[in-house]
Amino acid sequence: MTRTIKVLLAEDQSMVREALAALLGLEDDIEVVAQVARGDEVLAAARKHDLDVALLDIEMPGATGIEAAAQLHREFPALKLVVLTTFGRPGYLRSAMESGADAFLVKDAPAAELAQAVRKVLAGERVIDPTLAAAALAEGANPLTDREREVLRAAADGSTNAELAASLHLSQGTVRNYLSTAIQKLAARNRAEAVRIAREKGWL
Repeated sequence: MTRTIKVLLAEDQSMVREALAALLGLEDDIEVVAQVARGDEVLAAARKHDLDVALLDIEMPGATGIEAAAQLHREFPALKLVVLTTFGRPGYLRSAMESGADAFLVKDAPAAELAQAVRKVLAGERVIDPTLAAAALAEGANPLTDREREVLRAAADGSTNAELAASLHLSQGTVRNYLSTAIQKLAARNRAEAVRIAREKGWL
């Protein structure tokens, strides 16, 4: 008898989540045993179920799929992680792999391809969308340091330097330096453009 692969599905759009669950449920050897709509609910769900594979959408409230993957990888190193994305941003691929992901696929891939990826990662293989892999290689590494990313991410809502300094426990001069360096590295005209460029490349 074929062993059933137990899957956790994390996706914030209910229609997409239910469709993926239904399609995977048609496979004889795959069972979706848990579904969550937020990134910060992933770890709790994983603790409640005996899982083989976690399917994680990148864009979720609470925590991104990449952040959730890193948490799962730390607590359940044997759990296989498949990151799904709507956006083929090259920086996401690198971040996902660094977080312990075993597969990185675009969400609109055929259901049979996703089911096959689930089986492959369980067999110890790594599965990466070839178009995204090529784009990531062409793009190169994220030029931003962790601190620059943190400050740029915090600046995305239009906060002033004083507000950023207070929330990040840094001096205003330090915040200004981080933002200036990030803007320079991204060849942006201002912080808003730097945020947009970094997001488009998947570097934030």
